[in-house]
Amino acid sequence: MNTSAYDADLPAHVERALAGFLERAGAEIRRTEPTVGAGIDALAGFVLGGGKRLRPTFAWWGWRGAGGDPAGPDVEGVLQAVASLELIQACALIHDDLIDSSDSRRGSPTVHIAGAKLHADSGWLGSPSTFGLATAVLVGDLALAWADDMFGEAPLPPAALAAARPAWRAMRTEVLAGQYLDVRTQATGDASPEAALHICKLKTAAYTVMRPLHLGAALGGADDALIATLREFGDEVGVAFQLRDDLLGVFGDPSVTGKPAGDDLREGKRTLLVALGLERAAEQGKDAAAKVISDAIGDAHLSEDAVETVREALQDVGAVDAVERRIDELTESAMAALDRAHLAEPAPAALTGLVVKATQRTY
Repeated sequence: MNTSAYDADLPAHVERALAGFLERAGAEIRRTEPTVGAGIDALAGFVLGGGKRLRPTFAWWGWRGAGGDPAGPDVEGVLQAVASLELIQACALIHDDLIDSSDSRRGSPTVHIAGAKLHADSGWLGSPSTFGLATAVLVGDLALAWADDMFGEAPLPPAALAAARPAWRAMRTEVLAGQYLDVRTQATGDASPEAALHICKLKTAAYTVMRPLHLGAALGGADDALIATLREFGDEVGVAFQLRDDLLGVFGDPSVTGKPAGDDLREGKRTLLVALGLERAAEQGKDAAAKVISDAIGDAHLSEDAVETVREALQDVGAVDAVERRIDELTESAMAALDRAHLAEPAPAALTGLVVKATQRTY
């Protein structure tokens, strides 16, 4: 294979690795327990049905930046290891959709909604919604279990996998801790910017950018100093990525994002955008704007007109501009860290492009 093909079209190679693994992983249980095939199909459809593949891509360029050779004997093993991050992502998203009672993901029904429909259409006993919830829990658990298998079985030297395992372990724990913190913050009603940023760092930045970079660099034999610099870079980019996501959650075009606009508000998400909106409205004495924003948080029946009113309030108090400035500041800081890393070519240019993709996207 042309060695440049990996760099040029990494998402396609990640897709290939995922499809091959999912087929292998499900083959035996499909033979012994054919009815489980519906759950496996749900996972495969979710994993292969879209996604930006940012996590494997950051991990790949962490490996390349640490000197990884796409013409070397380990390239397919590295591809399998970084592709396994998509199964961690699948677990997180499937469970997140369940926690948030989301109806759609990437323009399609979420796993628990599809499971409920299967139950209803089949005329089975019991509650369709309960079956759908149970299906999503189990399919998400399967994704997490198979992520471990895919990573651990990657055909790589034991020393390389051992070097990357601390990043893998930390990432799994951090994303679940972030999920719990998010749920807890919604329950306690902590609307402070500090709480929003803490969730952002733990739930998204760590497992979207920072730990994938750490994992890839460790696979490439990076020393502690390089890993520390890449973690700094990844932390800044990861937070900026989530802040862009927060803006899209309120201002994004549903036909592009694949999710209804305002869903973050309906789900009660305490994002930095919302936190700054409330804080600035209070500081400016704009009680009406504060009430509009506050009343919208957690309103499951929030209308499109009401979402538009919240948009206007957030813009009026300057919260949107503040988040945009924070994204710019984080991006500038990340690029300074990238310059200090002195990565092997062509990783610097690739990671620069990823920063733009992560922080200036519209979906």
